[in-house]
Amino acid sequence: MWAFVAVALVLASGCVKQQDWIDRTLVTVDVTGVWRGTFEWAGGGGSVRGLSSAMELTLQQSGPKVTGQLQGSILAGGPTGSIEGTVNSDVFRFRSAGGGAVVGELQVNGDQMTGPGSTTFGPGTMTLRRQP
Repeated sequence: MWAFVAVALVLASGCVKQQDWIDRTLVTVDVTGVWRGTFEWAGGGGSVRGLSSAMELTLQQSGPKVTGQLQGSILAGGPTGSIEGTVNSDVFRFRSAGGGAVVGELQVNGDQMTGPGSTTFGPGTMTLRRQP
């Protein structure tokens, strides 16, 4: 009888771990497409404080994995290059491929994404809209 109870507990604990894995990979949005908007630098010091830069993300999503290209305004010293990221629920997290000079954590709401990010020039807020 005790062996049956022990086996049941082991099997039940395995089910819980499976649920946790599913929750971590839950994808409720698709960010594939072209997104345009701005990066507005937050406080702090330096010459970029309070400035904003145009930015564009071109994204391809496969399940929770996202790859793409970032194009920033050259006039404002914005970054360009490849990015890698993930979608979990309705949050898109990304960083520059191979170095992480640009990072972001954006809340996706339909055809708009907003949230904090940072570049080599400092932290700020990203606001992007999906292009038709």
